[in-house]
Amino acid sequence: MRYISLLLLLVFLNCEEKNKKEVAQKIVFDVYEPSEMATLMNEMYDYNLAVKDSILNGHWPTHFPIDFIEIHKAEMTEGKSRNTVFNSFSEVFLKVQEDFHNTTDSTLIIQNFNKVVDVCISCHQTECVGPIPRIKKLRIQ
Repeated sequence: MRYISLLLLLVFLNCEEKNKKEVAQKIVFDVYEPSEMATLMNEMYDYNLAVKDSILNGHWPTHFPIDFIEIHKAEMTEGKSRNTVFNSFSEVFLKVQEDFHNTTDSTLIIQNFNKVVDVCISCHQTECVGPIPRIKKLRIQ
């Protein structure tokens, strides 16, 4: 009887191990790949975060990041599309970025930087609201 119990236990354990392997082989991970637009937005955020730190340390950039112009042609996130509102905000964003980079009056630098941040927030209120709390942290008080 002990041998039969031992044999049944071994058979059970062997079946259990096969089932675990089958389940492990069936798991497929769906890896998120951001769109060109999402990547560009993250790059814009990183750039503006670095600019904020520079301003707080008494320096600011004087050259406009040419990559920002990609906002007009970067591939959108699936399910999203360019519309007149997005296109209008894109133009305003590029204009306030250019104005900020052309600022020579140190008393206006924070004000102009915060205008850039405000345009980002305004645009995101119309479509993709998720990043707004993160964007708000860019503002200089």
